[in-house]
Amino acid sequence: MDFANLLTLENATNLIMLCFLQAVLGFDNLLYISIESKRAPVAQQQAVRRWGIILAVALRLILLYVMITLIGALSEPFYVFDWEGVLTGGVNFATVVFIFGGIFIMYTAVKEISHMLSMDDLGHDVEGKSGKSAAQVIGLIVFMNLIFSFDSVLSAIAITDVIPVLATAIILSGLAMLLLADGVTRFLEKNRMYEVLGLFILLIVGVVLLGEAGQAAVHGVEAMGIPHEEAKDLALKVFDREIVPMSKSTFYFSVVVLFAVEILQSGYSRKLNAERAALQKHS
Repeated sequence: MDFANLLTLENATNLIMLCFLQAVLGFDNLLYISIESKRAPVAQQQAVRRWGIILAVALRLILLYVMITLIGALSEPFYVFDWEGVLTGGVNFATVVFIFGGIFIMYTAVKEISHMLSMDDLGHDVEGKSGKSAAQVIGLIVFMNLIFSFDSVLSAIAITDVIPVLATAIILSGLAMLLLADGVTRFLEKNRMYEVLGLFILLIVGVVLLGEAGQAAVHGVEAMGIPHEEAKDLALKVFDREIVPMSKSTFYFSVVVLFAVEILQSGYSRKLNAERAALQKHS
């Protein structure tokens, strides 16, 4: 793809959405890095945070490239369901990635929402625990980043398959993480609604991935030169109902509605708080 073809409204919209999602998904990672870095010697804590984030971004770029390469290379279905009336259709590597990725992302979102509702203290008195060397802390951060990266990469692939757009979003989110590294805890405490909003968007992304799984085998064999009329029989069907991807317009409409609800709710909450404060002042 040449540079001119990258400068489209769709790619620009996808980039903005990806940057937001990468930032939200990166907050947990960044919070972990901020907490874990306190185990290192005080003089090296800032360097540990910086290198932890740089390695996190590099790991996500590598994982992104590997995932997209495997999806492209293993496009031919390796199994075809033929349970008429219950489950039919082909399964390739992309199908497996989208199904397990969608379930994993939805599980991650529900788990994080439940964690936020539990109101547990995020710090857990980290500074009172035994110290580690800077190398040990960075090694642990890199290992944990491998886990944190899956939801980030899978959600990105669900939105677009344009590698330059995906890579740019990951790099920009990494730069944002570097800028916010020293104040991320305070930011989250004052702006928790953004994390909640992002988690609900993440739920929708999980649904998008599950929808993509239904047509993954079809797209795979079409990429091999097989006509659509022959390939369409490989679409996954559950109880004779074909699984189809959510359209981008529906996805973006859902996101806009979530943002609108959050803005209206925040404004209404501020108004109520102001009225209550005024009543208390005059009572």
